[in-house]
Amino acid sequence: MKIAFQMDPIQSVDINADSSFRLAEEAQARGHDLFFYGPDKLAYDEGRILAQGQRFTVQRVQGDHVSLGPMEQVDLAEFDVVWLRQDPPFDMHYITSTHLLDRLSGQALVVNDPFWVRNYPEKLLVLDYPDLTPPTMIARDLDTIKAFKARHGDVILKPLYGNGGAGVFRLDAADRNLTSLHELFTGFSREPLIVQKFLPDVSAGDKRVILVDGEPAGAINRVPAKGETRSNMHVGGRPEKVGLSERDLEICARIGPLLREKGQIFVGIDVIGDYLTEINVTSPTGIQELERFDGINVAGMIWQAIEAKA
Repeated sequence: MKIAFQMDPIQSVDINADSSFRLAEEAQARGHDLFFYGPDKLAYDEGRILAQGQRFTVQRVQGDHVSLGPMEQVDLAEFDVVWLRQDPPFDMHYITSTHLLDRLSGQALVVNDPFWVRNYPEKLLVLDYPDLTPPTMIARDLDTIKAFKARHGDVILKPLYGNGGAGVFRLDAADRNLTSLHELFTGFSREPLIVQKFLPDVSAGDKRVILVDGEPAGAINRVPAKGETRSNMHVGGRPEKVGLSERDLEICARIGPLLREKGQIFVGIDVIGDYLTEINVTSPTGIQELERFDGINVAGMIWQAIEAKA
């Protein structure tokens, strides 16, 4: 098949951690042809969805992991699969790219389905499952947020459309920084904030469970660095081997059918203790860590699901 990757620069990825690299590596091993372009090079032109990019091959050699062909313009309708893999922020640039990729419906298989990526942001889809999640508020008004904090005492405050642990703050019962943080966030963004009751179980780790076409493939545990609340690997969280608990399987059984129905083939959910905190559909990670810990070919599972659909 002809596969296009819409992603951040492939030249600078970490070949031992990046999920997009692993997906490309597995696609190449399965005989597929690969094409890379950045989201800035996506265009609508008189009815066609075009991209300027380069054909490429990959190899697992540090510092020499990708070979790129000459720059060319392609019609994405001529591809079998288009991967939507650039990292957030989930801003209007990101949203516009989902609108453009929507127009490939019936021509190329876009993974994950861009319509539902747009309508199921990571921190909003969980609102459909209040019994699975910690107490949660989405608001911009300071007094409203203060009232939530007064009810729960110890909370996590973070941007609604952030990623990688950026801008995540724990505010315990004695903290006096809520007003200042609110001023900071609202000073540069018009977006609401999300506030959740703090879960002490995060000290034992934040579990990333990977689902493939709605079915759990396995999980890794991300343990915060000493003195940190955040467990994201982008900010020093340490991945550890972990199994799936009965609660994890219960959560996956609840959300899996919806993810499958809406074309969300590769999804990573975050679970702290017994609670679901995020459903990551934009650019989930964790494939390589899970493969190393469990000795399974997660990228192969993902491609099997895609090949069956395409």
